[in-house]
Amino acid sequence: MLVSPSGPTRPERVARGIELITGWGLRPVVAPNAYARHGFLAGTDDLRAADLNAAFADPDIRGVLCTRGGYGAQRVVDAIDMAAVRRDPKVVAGFSDITALQFALWRGARLASVHGPGAAWLDERTPLASAESLHAALTSGEPVSIVRSAVEETARLVVPGVATGPLLGGNLCLITASLGTPDMPDLTGAILLIEEVEEPPYKIDRMLTHLRRAGALDGVAGVAVGQFTRCADDWPVTAVDVLAERLGDLGVPVLAGLPIGHGVGQLTVPVGTPATLDAVTGTLTVTAAVR
Repeated sequence: MLVSPSGPTRPERVARGIELITGWGLRPVVAPNAYARHGFLAGTDDLRAADLNAAFADPDIRGVLCTRGGYGAQRVVDAIDMAAVRRDPKVVAGFSDITALQFALWRGARLASVHGPGAAWLDERTPLASAESLHAALTSGEPVSIVRSAVEETARLVVPGVATGPLLGGNLCLITASLGTPDMPDLTGAILLIEEVEEPPYKIDRMLTHLRRAGALDGVAGVAVGQFTRCADDWPVTAVDVLAERLGDLGVPVLAGLPIGHGVGQLTVPVGTPATLDAVTGTLTVTAAVR
């Protein structure tokens, strides 16, 4: 089922996503309120929560694909019927603001999910390789392997080493916003995934410093750094400079340059499943989320 737990979307954008999904032999069902609008939200909180709960409760629905991120998932996660999620676990896919939903599902049902493009598809940003990556993560039980890309701005950031643990995380802003809520996962022994878009370096510094001061990074096993897209301002400090300073002294492997996030060529990766981060070979390998 295609749902919009966060910001509003446009039918014409989702039409391309429906075309792709149908081409995979799947039968997309658009939730009743997927195109609703309520200011900067995709409908009222009640409507967005109702669509999520309907998807989790319907035995004929085998996957939940969010149309887009934006803002608003944190406003509805407390209304999710976690008992229904636990009774009939389904793959849930999305990214950006959907990090809040994925954290809630991990906390409430230990549900692994999929960090990847939404159904409001844009071919210029997510070309064929992106579509193939999402398709594989949604339908295959095989591990997903993502390789560092030299074209990514963050690729020069590497702290050598190998780490294993569950891959948890997503959008840096949403991770930081989860501090102090029941949904912030314990990152002890985990590999933290971070990516961001349109946040200047000083704000990235502020968020990472917040995570450090809160103790959230104390027991992390490793850090997987995805795309930091359009994260620049007029100061002579780059996002990579900040990431290197705030992550480089944690004493754990750090692998950056992964094409995961808001950038062109975004690839899909499961979250909440066992992973191996190899900062020497430049690979992140993650166990599938599908059952």
